Amino acid sequence: MIDEVYKYFAGKRVLVTGHTGFKGSWLSIWLLQMGADVIGFARAPKTLNDNFVLAALDKKMLSVIGDIRNAELLRKIINDEKPEIVFHLAAQPLVLESYANPIETFETNIMGTAYLVQACSDSSHVKDIIVITTDKVYENKSWDYGYREIDRLGGYDPYSSSKAAAELVVASLRNSFLNPRDFSIHGKSLATVRAGNVVGGGDWSENRIIPDCIRALENNKSIQLRNPYSTRPWQFVLEPLWGYLILASKMHSDPEIFASAWNFGPRYINAIPVITLVDKLVQKYGNGTWHESTSSSRPHEASFLSLDIAKAEKYLQWRPILTCDKMIDFVVDWYKSYKNESVYEICTRQIESFMEIWKSRQEN
Repeated sequence: MIDEVYKYFAGKRVLVTGHTGFKGSWLSIWLLQMGADVIGFARAPKTLNDNFVLAALDKKMLSVIGDIRNAELLRKIINDEKPEIVFHLAAQPLVLESYANPIETFETNIMGTAYLVQACSDSSHVKDIIVITTDKVYENKSWDYGYREIDRLGGYDPYSSSKAAAELVVASLRNSFLNPRDFSIHGKSLATVRAGNVVGGGDWSENRIIPDCIRALENNKSIQLRNPYSTRPWQFVLEPLWGYLILASKMHSDPEIFASAWNFGPRYINAIPVITLVDKLVQKYGNGTWHESTSSSRPHEASFLSLDIAKAEKYLQWRPILTCDKMIDFVVDWYKSYKNESVYEICTRQIESFMEIWKSRQEN
């Protein structure tokens, strides 16, 4: 499988929206490593420590800075650069930010997705479109078992509801204009992918657990935890990205199966409380303490939510492989190394290490 996926992307023109962000930068590096010709479209990176900046990706790929809500510019990039495959990650990705700026969140995540899919639909060059949403698209009923792709969508906060709405937009455009049954006519496959609580090096977002921890550790401060006893299903960034890449490589083989929604969740044993994750991080990092926030004004955040990944296991032969401890090893390696080593080489090294683990697990 590994060789097949790598060969599929070699020489392909691939557009990554949101390439300056955390997941988008990792995906861009991986595609470059595979030999793809990568084009990026996104807002400017937020900090000088972002993965995109430190890996000097602007010198390794065509990087266009713009807003996904700019439909005219987005259409021009797609028409001029003629990508065959599109990964749509450009979004307002933060729950707490969505409380501060709900309208911008709705515009970016809903209309930005609509603009992207419509522009791809109108392009004669685009063949595969993968829209990245989140595990938070589901109506959270606090079930102990995982949500399936056919379960009801919802969303309490503006971020979650905007992503659920984006899923509905994609499903509507797919049914109306890119129906898999009519693949022989339009020649396009459109899928959505859902993952959440993704961690890894190069993430400096506000109000995310790993970046908050690293900022505190680097400044010799105690880590402040908003919800230390909440349980989350944690996942290393390369786990879902590998699922997205496998999916994209198969979308033309049987659109009626692959042009649909997909879950990419972590191992169930990686669903651990925030304090357990932080304790593991501090131990691996070598120093640090934490304390619970005393603030009484905490916006609503979803309770426990996990994904059923049976569909991806059956049709893609994808499954999560990393233990929580190995995930922390990768995370700390990046944050301990980024000041003194080439970040691009750190990322490619971690990709290679991850693929070695994947290969060994598949052989066993």
